[in-house]
Amino acid sequence: MTKSERVCLGAIAGAHGVRGDFRVKYFTEAPENVAAYGPVETEDASRTFTLKFIREAKGEFAIFRAPEIKSREDAEAFKGARLYVSREVLPKPNEDEFYLDDLVGLKVVTENGEASGEVNAVYNFGAGDLLEIKNVPGRKGLHLIPFTRENAPKVDIAAATIVIGVHVFDDTADADQTAQE
Repeated sequence: MTKSERVCLGAIAGAHGVRGDFRVKYFTEAPENVAAYGPVETEDASRTFTLKFIREAKGEFAIFRAPEIKSREDAEAFKGARLYVSREVLPKPNEDEFYLDDLVGLKVVTENGEASGEVNAVYNFGAGDLLEIKNVPGRKGLHLIPFTRENAPKVDIAAATIVIGVHVFDDTADADQTAQE
């Protein structure tokens, strides 16, 4: 299975307790969904885990158990491991919904139809989703924009585009101009 055929549902954040339970940073709408689609596998597909949801924890973390992880030391050894499932086992998104993984690689255009780069990655550091945009015409480097309806009013997976407001890079342009003066 290639990475594009899989979706990351979470990442092991470390051990919890002494019996092998572990914390998972979940990337799903509900924390129990990390275990809802069957066994998960590591990014390199070398290990598979059958997860059992225990409870939600503080922040976007949840406590899980897996028979393949028998001790606190086992759980710590997998800290940072990202957990994937086959895209085939996930429910098909509704008409106006999509998986965040599907945004990576989409062309970014303004409401006026001007090319404005490409989505390089999607992040969430706790305050909401951010789009990392690369190849923005006239600007160097990567640019993060909040992924809101105001900034990105239209996502068209079929056309492989995200439409952004013409205002999105206004602040960046002002900051670039100030830095050059």
